[in-house]
Order: sequence, then C-alpha cells, then structure tokens
Amino acid sequence: MTEETGTWLTPAALKKLQDELDLLTTTGRDEVIARIAEARDHGDLKENSEYDTAKNDQGLMEARIRQLKHIIDNAHVSEVEHSDVVAVGTIATVVDEDGDEMEFFIAPAENKVPGLLLASPDSPLGDALLGAGPGDEVSYNAPGGTFSYRVIDVRVYEG
Repeated sequence: MTEETGTWLTPAALKKLQDELDLLTTTGRDEVIARIAEARDHGDLKENSEYDTAKNDQGLMEARIRQLKHIIDNAHVSEVEHSDVVAVGTIATVVDEDGDEMEFFIAPAENKVPGLLLASPDSPLGDALLGAGPGDEVSYNAPGGTFSYRVIDVRVYEG
C-alpha cells in the first residue's frame, strides 16, 4: 500500500531489503564487473554473447538497486497495534464458502514472508478484508468470479 509516507514495511522486511541492497552494492557489483572484464577478454564485443549477458545483468542489478533505495528511503516502518479489525500489518484468518480455513498477511508485497499467504491491501482480496472484524463476511470480484470469506480471527503480525 503506497501512501504519501511510502510503502508500509515491518522492521524485518526493512532489514531484508537493506541486506539485499548491501549485497548488490558490494559483492553483486564486484561480481558483474569481473564477468564483464572476463567477457571483454574473449575478443570482439559485437558478437560476444557473454559480454551482452553480463551487461544486461548489470543493468537489471542497477535497476533493482535504484528500486530498493527508493523503497527504503520512502518506507513507513512500524509495528501494528491490535484493534480487532483487519489492517495493514495484521493476519486475517478466514473461512471460505467450502469451509477451508486460510490465513492472509495483509501487507504490500515487499513484506512477503515464507509460509504466509500475502494479500496486498491494493488487491481485491486485501481491499475487501480491510476494516473487517471477526464474524464479518466479505466478498470481492476477481477474473475467476466472486469469492466470499468469513473472518474468524485477526491478529497482529509479529515477525
């Protein structure tokens, strides 16, 4: 959820992004520079696929570095206070129409946590869940049809 204050991040997500940025701006750059130098030594750059691949990888890495810097510089980092309603930074336990129980972490994609389903607040599901509390029924439209869930629990993500 991008607001005027930037992307909401948990402290753990911020650290993960900072670690990735550190790796890319040190080891990552060193490795791609070495690959470019080695490819240059193979001769004619016009027909040197290793050189083209290394330069392309360098461009993609530099784009990711710029993206990470922007996210980190504009991040809104905070813990969430429990309020019994689904908000960014909470985990909503829901039951679908078939009685299957699922947990969704409501947060922007940068907060992805292995083992937890993520529902971005900008997605149809995340938007439908925001503000709902235990016992509330929510539904949303998606390309596959209309889906409904009953919220059975809301808790703050502690990661």
